Order: sequence, then structure tokens, then C-alpha cells
Amino acid sequence: MAVDGEAPRPAPREVRIDKRQVRVLAHPLRMRLVGALRVNGPATATTLAELLGTNTGATSYHLRQLAEVGLVVEDPERGSGRQRWWQAAHDVTSWEPTDFDDDPDARAAIEWIQGDQVRLLVEHAERWFATQHEWSPAWRDALGMGDIFMTIPPARLEELKAEVWQVLERYHREADAADAADPQARPVQVFLAAYPLREGPR
Repeated sequence: MAVDGEAPRPAPREVRIDKRQVRVLAHPLRMRLVGALRVNGPATATTLAELLGTNTGATSYHLRQLAEVGLVVEDPERGSGRQRWWQAAHDVTSWEPTDFDDDPDARAAIEWIQGDQVRLLVEHAERWFATQHEWSPAWRDALGMGDIFMTIPPARLEELKAEVWQVLERYHREADAADAADPQARPVQVFLAAYPLREGPR
């Protein structure tokens, strides 16, 4: 939803990563670089190195690797002289695990990325548990996790995921200047996950 007189936010730019992209992305620093550019916007290698606690040389090298497969691009409007500004080429990365069934290296890469997402979720949760007492009652009630159990065929689960994702995308799309100006507004990350109960493959 746009404020009166403002253009609505464009739909998220999405990429369905291919085998070459997934092999390049499966690296701890590269994942963090793409994430930082998506969350914080365009930045130089020096700024990213300071943010992520690494050195500018490593950051520049990995940005170039990501650029070669189209996951980050230079921001020509901000660059000046030797200073290069980078931005994420997309807002959302998508894939299906079966996209890589015929390529063992790409399959291993996507499995590593999925594992890294889980590690990130655990880090976020632990950081929240350690600091939640510093947050307001409203935020302590709003943040957190929940789960539900069901017996469902794969096609119906796909429908469920698509419907929930549409809701998330709508909230993301409708976030506007009024939300950002709210003194209580904070950046959050919402995870969507569905896993089988431990009864073996079906």
C-alpha cells in the first residue's frame, strides 16, 4: 500500500537459481554478502567488509564471483572513480530441490545452502533468547515461533506453502513509508518451513 501521491512498491525481483549460480552461492561469505545487500541496500566492498568482519580483498573477490553469475550487480549511479558500489540483483532467491537431481555438485551445494539457512535460524533464535528481556512487551509477544501438525499429501502442502507465501509477499509489498516511520518498526526475518515427522521416507 502506497502513501497518497507515492507510487506503489514494485513486486520483489525473483531469481530461480540455476546450477552454476547455486555452486557459486554455496559459500559462507557469499551468502552473507547477498543477504547484506538485500537487507541494507547498495554498499562498497569496504563497507561490507566492516559490516561482516572480514577484509576488503576477500569481499571484493567474492563480490566479483557473485557478479559473474548475475547475483549481484554494480550500481553505476553511486560509483565514483575506483570506488565500486554493489547491489543485489534480486530480492528473492527460489528453487526446487529436484532442480539439481541430475547434478551431484549442484545438489550438494543446495543441501549446504539449506543447512546454512537452518544454522542462520538457530543463530537468530539464540540471539533473541539472549536479548529478549531488552525488548518491549509488544515485541516480545509479536516475535517468536509456532508450529502445527497435520497429515497432508504433497500437492496440498504445495498449495499451503504457496498461499502462505502470497500473504508474506503481500505484507512485504505493502510495507511503505508509514511503516518505516513508525518508531516501533524494526527489520524482521520471517522463515517458512515444512518438514516431515520422523517416520522415515514415504
